[in-house]
Amino acid sequence: MSDATSPTAPQHDAVLGIRKDLIQRYSTLVVLALMFVIFSLTVDRFLTSQNLLNIAQQISMLTIVGAGLTFGFAAREMDLSVGYAVGMAGILVPLMLISGVPLPVAILGGLAAGLAIGATNALLVTVVGIPSLIATLATGSILFGINFLSTGGRAIYGGLPDAYLWLGQGRIAGIPVLAFFMVAVVAVAWFVMERTVFGRYIYAVGGNQKAAELSGVTVRRYRAAALIVCSVFAVIAGMLLAARLGSGQPNAGERYLLDGLATVFIGMTMLRPGTATVLGTFFGALFIGIINNGLNLIGMDTYIQSIVKGAIILIAVAIVSRSTKLNLL
Repeated sequence: MSDATSPTAPQHDAVLGIRKDLIQRYSTLVVLALMFVIFSLTVDRFLTSQNLLNIAQQISMLTIVGAGLTFGFAAREMDLSVGYAVGMAGILVPLMLISGVPLPVAILGGLAAGLAIGATNALLVTVVGIPSLIATLATGSILFGINFLSTGGRAIYGGLPDAYLWLGQGRIAGIPVLAFFMVAVVAVAWFVMERTVFGRYIYAVGGNQKAAELSGVTVRRYRAAALIVCSVFAVIAGMLLAARLGSGQPNAGERYLLDGLATVFIGMTMLRPGTATVLGTFFGALFIGIINNGLNLIGMDTYIQSIVKGAIILIAVAIVSRSTKLNLL
């Protein structure tokens, strides 16, 4: 009897292993689909073309910030300055525009500021040796002060050219321009991370820095590049956010830190659990967007929404920590 049944034991273990892997990879996506169905059945205005387009528009900047953070997480670096970088770009570009600077030059100025912020973070982390968590927390605090100092704490209204406002408020064939930006950024980020040597080296550095060094990878260079990408993507989101709002708000980017981290953490529970991926981050942003939109339509208080998002982050991190070795610092 034992001889007849023993060969099935490895097969049974293999089947259980496959099931466990599938659950880890796709359980969050199943929850996302269930949330979508529940809101569709219980909220009258949720499943309308206008509302679905609103969701796409609402998650556009968040997805872009999250895509940048994905590079950092993949290299095992955490950037806590992204929210304030969003706010800085949302002030700098409008200030240049109302001063008469041409739109292309203002956009290049915003991108240059993102490069400067990222390079500063990279210098502090890779040369000075400060952990990214501490270094970017400090630079974020500095940016916060600069944002309010440069505006006196007041919003910047009026004088913004229509071409700039169109980037955040315009539509092409009824689809928000912001959605096209989001898709373009996700596509480029996915290609870079999954189909280029640069992306493979970023993952290698985040997986095992010592092994990457022995393989000939310049670890410091790729850690620095990941931090620069975080800041550049954040300022792109900030420029689009100001165009969406039609004004520069010194504190408009603060929420993108917590929500951006949430998108990456949620994304790390799916597809390749424990690993930051661009597609996972996109679905994480969609997860947050559907929750925010559904709760808003229900009329739930924004403070309750903050509690829900905080709980989601804890659950996501707990899932990743139990299923994989989560080591970010």
